[in-house]
Amino acid sequence: MKILFITDSFNGMAQRLWIDLDRCNHEVNVHIPSSSSQMIEAVSQYSPDLIIAPFLTSKIPEEIYTNHICLIVHPGIKGDRGASSLDWAILNGEKTWGVTILQAVEKMDAGDIWAFHTFDMRHVSKAEIYRSEVAQAASKGILQAVQHFEKNNFTPEKLDYNNPDILGRWKNKTKQSDYRFSWTDDTMHILTKIRAADSSPGVLINLYDKEYYCYGAHFESSLKGTAGEILAQRDKAICIATKTDSIWISHLKSVEADSIKLPATISLGTAAASIKNNTLDPFTNIQNTWQEIRFEHKDDIGYLHFEFYNGAMDTDQCTRLKEAIIEAKKRAKLIVLMGGKDVWSNGIHLNVIEHAQDTAEESWENIQAIDDLILEIIQSTDHYIITAMQGNAGAGGVSLALAGDKILARNGVVLNPHTKNMGLYGSEYWTYLLPKRIGIDKANKFTEECLPWGVGVAKEIGLIDDFHGETNEEFTIFVQQQAESIIKLPYFDKLIKAKQFQRRKDEMNKPLADYRTEELIKMKINFFENDLQYNHKRHCFVHKKNDETAGEISDLYSSRRGIYRKRKWESIHYKEKK
Repeated sequence: MKILFITDSFNGMAQRLWIDLDRCNHEVNVHIPSSSSQMIEAVSQYSPDLIIAPFLTSKIPEEIYTNHICLIVHPGIKGDRGASSLDWAILNGEKTWGVTILQAVEKMDAGDIWAFHTFDMRHVSKAEIYRSEVAQAASKGILQAVQHFEKNNFTPEKLDYNNPDILGRWKNKTKQSDYRFSWTDDTMHILTKIRAADSSPGVLINLYDKEYYCYGAHFESSLKGTAGEILAQRDKAICIATKTDSIWISHLKSVEADSIKLPATISLGTAAASIKNNTLDPFTNIQNTWQEIRFEHKDDIGYLHFEFYNGAMDTDQCTRLKEAIIEAKKRAKLIVLMGGKDVWSNGIHLNVIEHAQDTAEESWENIQAIDDLILEIIQSTDHYIITAMQGNAGAGGVSLALAGDKILARNGVVLNPHTKNMGLYGSEYWTYLLPKRIGIDKANKFTEECLPWGVGVAKEIGLIDDFHGETNEEFTIFVQQQAESIIKLPYFDKLIKAKQFQRRKDEMNKPLADYRTEELIKMKINFFENDLQYNHKRHCFVHKKNDETAGEISDLYSSRRGIYRKRKWESIHYKEKK
């Protein structure tokens, strides 16, 4: 069946749904419009059987929805309407929430209901819920709705507010006044406000007589002071006192024009110099505090968690994670790299690079640091290493996962093992790690095509070893079972010896240093010479500019637009939109 995606961006949600429909052998065209006329033109050119809007903030024109079935993915329960559904669910302390698949009509979110799935709410950020629970429920809902559509005899449910099962109502779009708080408020109340606005729009706060949007809020019970007082900094985050406790804020964005979201102390600039340092050893576990890197130890198994905001890893984070791995290997025979609950890793930190005075030099240092990190994992020949992806992974983050001996992923995770759409050749030993897993032909093909991968295809072709669980809790239990079964193997020592033998064999065939040198020769060109590719694409990405605002620069989404189709994984191809 021909399906047209009309979406504001080919984001994680759109990619997840594309993957699921692709697996069902549907032909999906992805269209990212900048106007209603572009939507109408896309529908006319493609003549779809069905239209789906995975992530769309503008209204679908009447000319389209009166002539085609258009399904809207709405992150709310039945009857919920409005553009800030998930924000309000968090602000109102909803215990359960859901995703409704609606048919587009004249009034926003008032159409017939094609599918509906619920989930339990967690006390985490809006972005984390969206990437996890909302994505899972949306996937179930879209697949169910498409099946209903194919049967051609399904009657969707009318939105009837007289029905006692319809609990949702219209809610206005949130404003800054809805997120506003005082540092003298209850600590959990403040956390709720910040988490409801994360990752957009953020909550306005005043620091050093300047206004910033804040993000990445975490509870702290030990540090206390006068409400509103900045108590400490740790790993570029700042800790601010509330009436009874305190809260870590990991990221800030100035209200000044063209500002971008940055680690808090970087955003504060020279003002951060006066903030007291409060470092914490990753191997010292303390309850009710924020630890960017944290180690758990159980017998001969070590679990290393690294919660990097949105999966971006700057030079310092890569270095600290490498040092943590070195220390972890002194404490355990089997290391499980757990990453974060939200995102595994997306490679180098484009926002920090964009902010740097010398973006080329910062890019170079960042890529060298992540290369060093991955090299440390590859060369850990005396240990068995499991990489456990709880969330999505992209670019160098996929290479980071491939450096392990066993690669596991949560069901529903989306992988983007490519960097070409950012104007980069890529490093992170991908020319060694990816062909080792899937062969050189497929590695070159898939990195050139810049397509997202689902865990089903990834397992089929050998990119990952297994996937399991719809929730982090289910996946974590699965990972622990896998780790415990491996460490208890009577031939565990032979596994290590086999790993050592293979590494020596690979090194004799081609030294790791050669892979790195060859990759970095091309990356140096990307960083220091090719301005019309990496520098401009990075700028557009960080500042959230589309191709119309980027002038002569090639479209940020050029490698994502067009017809995506997979009958079998061998025949994935991309046809550029004419």
